[in-house]
Amino acid sequence: MAVIEVSVTSLGIQLIYVIAGVFSIVKALTLWSSYRSMKKRYDEIPGFEDKDYHWLMGNIHKFPSDTEGRLQLHRGLMMKNPRVCRMWLGPFVPNIFVHHPDSVKLILKSSEPKARGLAGSYEYLLPWLGEGLLVSNGDRWARSRRLLTPAFHFDILRPYVGIYNEASTLLLNKMADHVKDGKSLELFSNVSMCTLDIILRCAFSYENDCQIKGNTHPYVKAVNELSQTILNRTRMPLLHPDFIFHLTSEGRRFRRNCDFVHTVTEEIITKRKQALKEMESSPKNRYLDFLDILLSAKDESGNGLSDAEIRDEADTFLFEGHDTTASAITWTLYALASNPFHQTKIQQEIDDVTKGRSCEDIQWEDLSKLQYLAQCIKEGMRLYTPVPFIQRRLTKDIKMQDCTLPNGALITLHLYNLHHNPHVWADPDVYDPNRFQHGAARELDTYSFVPFSAGSRNCIGQHFAMNEEKTVIARILQRYTLSTDCEHKVQKKLSAVLRAEQGVHVILKPRKITTGQQ
Repeated sequence: MAVIEVSVTSLGIQLIYVIAGVFSIVKALTLWSSYRSMKKRYDEIPGFEDKDYHWLMGNIHKFPSDTEGRLQLHRGLMMKNPRVCRMWLGPFVPNIFVHHPDSVKLILKSSEPKARGLAGSYEYLLPWLGEGLLVSNGDRWARSRRLLTPAFHFDILRPYVGIYNEASTLLLNKMADHVKDGKSLELFSNVSMCTLDIILRCAFSYENDCQIKGNTHPYVKAVNELSQTILNRTRMPLLHPDFIFHLTSEGRRFRRNCDFVHTVTEEIITKRKQALKEMESSPKNRYLDFLDILLSAKDESGNGLSDAEIRDEADTFLFEGHDTTASAITWTLYALASNPFHQTKIQQEIDDVTKGRSCEDIQWEDLSKLQYLAQCIKEGMRLYTPVPFIQRRLTKDIKMQDCTLPNGALITLHLYNLHHNPHVWADPDVYDPNRFQHGAARELDTYSFVPFSAGSRNCIGQHFAMNEEKTVIARILQRYTLSTDCEHKVQKKLSAVLRAEQGVHVILKPRKITTGQQ
C-alpha cells in the first residue's frame, strides 16, 4: 500500500512539472509572438535598416560616443526620413523620433503625456524633480499649471528687470578682470552663475553671492551631472531598471546629487517661511515672487500645495530657470562672436534705444524695442537649441503621412533636428537672424521653431526667459565686442540642455558706451 502511495505521489509531482513546463512553453511562445508582432509593427515605421539591427543592442551600437558624431548620425537619418524615424533601444524598446513640423504638430497639439515608464526620460527625473510641472501629467499637471500661471503675469515679471541688470553688472565686473589679464573668458560657467543668481533672486528673493564666490557652484555642478546621468541612462537599456541603476557608481552619485539639490531648495523654502512669519506684523515692501505664489496658491476647493508639492515645483523652476537660459545666452553670444556683422547691428540698436541715458541699465520699456536682438536670440536658439529634445508617450494610435505611430509608443520630439531640417530651413547650419524678421517669420509653420515647446504643455516661463536673455546679452554687448578664441575648439555636448564639452571661450574687447558712461 505504501509503495502505491509513493507511486501516486511521484506521478502527481511529475504531472505538476509537465503542466508547469507546458505552461512555460505556451507563455514563452505567446510572449515571442507578441514581441514579433510588436517588432513588425514598429519596423514598418521608416528608420534604421535591418542590417543595422543587433539582437541585443538594437541600434544603439551605431551611435558614436561623442555628441557631434551622434548629431551627424541623426542628421543622416533625417535626410532619409524627413518626418519620422524609428530606432531600437536594445531588443525590446522602440523609440520614434519626429523632426518635421507636420509630425511635430500632431504630437504637440494633442494632450499626450510626458514620457514615463520604461526608457521615458521623465521617469528618470522623478527622484530629482518629483511631480513638478515639467514631469507631472493629467490632473496633477493641470492643477499645478492653473496655480502657477499667476507667477508669470505681466505685473510680476516687470520688477525682475532690475534684478537682471544687477546680476548682469556683477557678470560684467568679472569680465573686466579677464580683460585686464588679457585672457579669453569661458562663457558657459560664468553665464550659468549669473542665471543662477537671477533665478534665486527673482523666484525666491534669495541672495548668496554665488557670482562673487567663483565661476562654479556646487548646485550648478550637481545639476550638470544629474542632466548627463539621465541622458546616459536612457541610452543604456541595462540601466533602465531602478534596482540595477542604483547599484552602479553612477546611480549612487545620482542619488547624492538629488539629495544635495533638495537640500538647497529646502533651505530656501525654510528661510522664506520664517521670513514670512516675521513679516506678518510689518507691511510688505518687496515684489511678489514665485515662492510667494507657491506658498499662497489655493485651488478651487481652497486647498494649497503640500510641502512636497512646493519642493517639487521649486526644484523644477530652479533647474529650468537657470540651466536653459544659460545655454541660450551662451550659445547666442558665441554665434554673435562668430558673426561680427550681426553683433554690430545689435550694438547699434542697443545704443539707439539707450541713447542719452546716464546709466547702462536696460529698462522694461526697452525690451520690446530690441527687435533685432530678439531675432538674433531666436536664431541662436534655432542653431543651438537649448533643450535638444522632449518626449511623449502615446495613449492612442496617431496616423502620419508616412506611417501610423502605435498606442504606447515612446516619441522623442528631436527639436535640434527639427531646427536643422533642410526640408524646412534653407541653409540650416548658417546663422541668419533675418529668418525671424516680421514678414519672414509669418511665413514659417508655427511648429517649425519650438524652443519652448508648443501647445498646452509649452514652457510657462518663456517670457521670463526671453526678457532675461535680452537684458543679459544687451548689457554685455553694450560694453564689449566679442570674438572667438581661435586656440579653443568649441564642441557641442548633449544632455538635458545643450552644453559645450570644454566650454565656450571668447575674447572681450571694450567698446565706447554711448549712454554717458565708459
